[in-house]
Amino acid sequence: MKFKELNTEELERSANILKAIAHPMRIAILGHLEEGKRLTVTEIHKLLKIEQSTTSHHLGILKDKGVLSSKRDGKNTFYFLKHENLSHIVNCVSTCAADIN
Repeated sequence: MKFKELNTEELERSANILKAIAHPMRIAILGHLEEGKRLTVTEIHKLLKIEQSTTSHHLGILKDKGVLSSKRDGKNTFYFLKHENLSHIVNCVSTCAADIN
């Protein structure tokens, strides 16, 4: 894969996405949302075994920075990756972290 030349605005958006992802819990959230999965706050907080308010906080950051989207269905709001390519970043980070020893 070749590096795509980005203009200043695109570089800024890219940096903001990476900053938003750069937290252990947010990486874990993205890991659970890969492959087109859609999960609620309750499902995510149970998977990660963290408080629901903490989960909501992290989801808010990821949504605000354009990493996640959400869709309301009745009483539930489902969160999902805004761009499927973001799962490649999570897989790359996971693989790199496992290889560092």
